[in-house]
Amino acid sequence: MLEKINQTADFLRSKVTDMPKIAIILGTGLGPIVDHMEDKQYIPYGEIPNFPVSTVEGHSGNLIFGRLGDKRVIAMQGRFHYYEGYDMKAVTFPVRVFKALGVETLFVSNASGGMNKEFVVGDVMTITDHINLFPEHPLRGKNYNELGTRFPAMTNAYDKELMALADKIAEENGIRLMHGVYVGVTGPTFETPAEYEFYRVIGGDCVGMSTVPEVIVANHAGMRVYGISVITDLGGKDVTQVPTHEEVQQAALIAQPKCLTIMKELVNRC
Repeated sequence: MLEKINQTADFLRSKVTDMPKIAIILGTGLGPIVDHMEDKQYIPYGEIPNFPVSTVEGHSGNLIFGRLGDKRVIAMQGRFHYYEGYDMKAVTFPVRVFKALGVETLFVSNASGGMNKEFVVGDVMTITDHINLFPEHPLRGKNYNELGTRFPAMTNAYDKELMALADKIAEENGIRLMHGVYVGVTGPTFETPAEYEFYRVIGGDCVGMSTVPEVIVANHAGMRVYGISVITDLGGKDVTQVPTHEEVQQAALIAQPKCLTIMKELVNRC
């Protein structure tokens, strides 16, 4: 594992001279944020040693180096999901590589289904905590001390200072920014009404099929993390609408300007 991480990091160093300290993982429908980056350098996943290839519609599959505002960033345009058949080591491999490249802060975004009764489609939500319901843990197996401690605490998995800064940015820009707990599940099926209700009862505000593994590994690696969810559909025992992937993408695109404002300002103020 260490050899693969170092091989991939060395390859990227050979392509990029000014390595960023910030990485952003862009979720479903949020890839267009890269349109606001400048001095971009695209590296397709297929050209990167040991990188998986995203198979999901709406995930372009590029690693992009450039500037977002005044800060240099790595943008991951398309992520890897457990439901695609990858194991957790593959899903979180890019985060390991980011750490090897010197990344200190990770921003993650996703599309999610909301079960908080206060939410409406198109809301954006700061992830304050998560509930991990994936059947495989990304830290399962041999622990490499070079990568992190055997038993990392997840008490502050999402950085409180970054959350407070996001609140300030949202207020300054008139953005309704919700707070809540993200429930991570395998997918690829959308949840049943009973499952939505169950996730709400156990403390969740929204549910999705990503993010949690990457956040766990980022914490294991000692990174600061900020997460944001776009509420692309609603679920529960009183909701009859049937969600589709196309509708999820459309809702995410509509919310994209709000995410862009928060992400861009956070990157430049952190």
